[in-house]
Parts: sequence; C-alpha cells; structure tokens
Amino acid sequence: MAAKAATTSIPIIFLTGFDPVASGFVVSLNRPAGNATGVSVLNVEVMAKRLQMLCELVPTAKSIGFFYNPTSLVSGYEDTLRRLELAADTLGVKLLRVETGGPDDFKEAFARMAGVRPDALLISADALMLRNRESLVGLTAQHRIPALYPIREFAADGGLVSYGPNYAEARRQVGDYLGRVLNGERPENLPVQQVTKFELVINMKTAKALGLGVPTSLLGRADEVIE
Repeated sequence: MAAKAATTSIPIIFLTGFDPVASGFVVSLNRPAGNATGVSVLNVEVMAKRLQMLCELVPTAKSIGFFYNPTSLVSGYEDTLRRLELAADTLGVKLLRVETGGPDDFKEAFARMAGVRPDALLISADALMLRNRESLVGLTAQHRIPALYPIREFAADGGLVSYGPNYAEARRQVGDYLGRVLNGERPENLPVQQVTKFELVINMKTAKALGLGVPTSLLGRADEVIE
C-alpha cells in the first residue's frame, strides 16, 4: 500500500494473502488497470477451510480461538472476520477473537485465553505470526492447545497441523512476473495469478504429545505426515 501511494508509474509486483481487489491493489484480477499486479496466495479465501479442518481434527470442540493481529488489517478484512464467524456458526462452534499487536503481546494473549480456554486455536496468516512461528508453536505446546497454522513451516517446527499455499511456488510465480516486467511487459496487461498448490501437513509427534488422535480421513488427505 505504501508503494502504491508513492508511485503510479513504477511497476509494482506483489505477493499478498489479502484480496487484491478489496484491498485496492488492482481494479480486477483479470485486468489490474494500474501499475501493480502479482500473486494472491488466497489466505483469506481458505480461512473457512482451515476452520473446518480444525473442527474435523478436534470434533469435540465447542469454541475455537482465532489468533490475529488487528493492526495489519486492510480494507475488507473485517468482513472476512464476520464470514469466518458465520462459518463457525455453521460448524456449531463459537469463534473467539484473540487480538495481539506484536510478539511481546503473545504471552499476555495466551493468558487472556486461559479465562475462556478455547478447545482449539486457529492462527491467522499474518506476517507477524509467520515471523514469530517458533514462539507461537512453543506457547501452544506449553498451554497444550491443539492449533492449526497457515503454512508448512509451523508444522515442521513442531506445530500440530498446517494448511496453506505452497509459498515456493508462489514466489516462483512472482519471479516470473518480475522477469516479464523487466523485459518490457506492463503490469496492467498481466492478470493477478492465484496459487493452485495447497499443502496439508500433520505433525504426529505433536499429536501424540497432546494425546490427540488424528482422524484417518484427515491423514488420508495429508500431503506430508511428520513422524
């Protein structure tokens, strides 16, 4: 958004988890119509899917905490939160918003959750969470809360389950667009690409430590199982 405010002529290639149209990055996905284009990793669009998987993983859950950073929200995200709450209603669980503004707030946020004790935790795909994944994985283990994370690296670092886009593929797509723009193509003529590869990763060591049985239906869909 800062780059968009700074120039209307220098090409901008983005990689975003937000809706590029609702966020004002482009006019439409097929016809960006400005100096920006790029790749959407569809993190907002798969939130309800993550919630559904978490309910499948913890079928007895009555409440699920949604851990997110409100200071990084862009236009349209509040509507996304409302849609996530509607999805929770459909699944028969209560969604508890857990706000945190920075890594120094994580312990306080978990302490606040202790009063309501959600049965499971959904971690947003915010950059704050991605940069501090080791701290988050450690705190969920300490508090023994089953959690579902947005990318594979969380599960590789000891998180229970992750479901999200293949970022290596998304970055390859960004690199392709950078090359095309440097060779003279205009961003306005390059449709916003959307990732097509999503990964479900399950850490069985963490599941056993939590005393949690992973449904075979979920294991059968996993792209990777960490033993």
